[in-house]
Amino acid sequence: MIDRFRTWVDERERQWRRSFGRDLSTPAGRRAALLHYHLFDHAFLRVFWTNLYEIAPGVYRSNQPDHARLRRYRDMGIRTIINLRGPSDQPSYRFERESCEALGLALVSNRIWARKPAPRENLLAMIEAMRTVEGPFLFHCKSGADRAGFAAATYLMVFRGVPVAEAKAQLSWRYWHLKSTETGVQDYILDIYEARLARGTIGFEEWIATEYDDRAIRAAFAARRPAAELA
Repeated sequence: MIDRFRTWVDERERQWRRSFGRDLSTPAGRRAALLHYHLFDHAFLRVFWTNLYEIAPGVYRSNQPDHARLRRYRDMGIRTIINLRGPSDQPSYRFERESCEALGLALVSNRIWARKPAPRENLLAMIEAMRTVEGPFLFHCKSGADRAGFAAATYLMVFRGVPVAEAKAQLSWRYWHLKSTETGVQDYILDIYEARLARGTIGFEEWIATEYDDRAIRAAFAARRPAAELA
C-alpha cells in the first residue's frame, strides 16, 4: 500500500512538472518557467553554491550555472559549456541555451546519468567533445557532484594521464558525491576499470570503446557484485 501511494505521488509530481514551464515566449510563460526552474530544478540553491573547480588548466567542473554565472565564466575566459544533462524541453536547458547564445558561448549537450551507467556511445561522445571543443571549457550536470565528477575523472585519465586511483578523487564528499547511494555506480565503473588494469594496460577511452558494457554494469551494481568480477 505504501509503495502504491509513493508511486501515485511520484506520478502526480511528474505530471505537474510537465504541465508548465516550457514556454519562454511570453512574460507569463517566462515567469512560470522561472518558477519551475527554481522549484523543481533547485536553481535557488545554486545562486551562491557553485561547486566550481578547475581540475586542470582551462578545464572546469561545476553545477548547473544560471545566466549571471555564465556571464562571469565568459568573463573568466571560458569559451565552451559542455552540458552533461543533455538537451531537453526543461526550463534549465532552455534558459541555458538562451544565455549561451546571448553571451557568445558555445554549448555542447551530451547526456549521461547520475544513477546508472551511460551507454558507451554517450561516453565516447563526451570524450570527443572534450577533445574537440574550443577551450577553456566547463562541464556541468545538475549538482556538479556525480556526472561532473565522473566526467572530471575521465578527462584526467584520458587527457592528462592521471592514474585511476588519483582520478577517483573527483568523486568524493568534497563535491557532495555520495558513494553509498545509487550514484555510487560512478565509482563502481572506475573500480571495474581499475580491476581490469590488473590483467594488462589499457587506456580508459579504449576500455570504454571495446570492453565497457553499461547493461552488465548496471545489473552487477544492483546485485552488489564485486567490481573485480566484471574486470
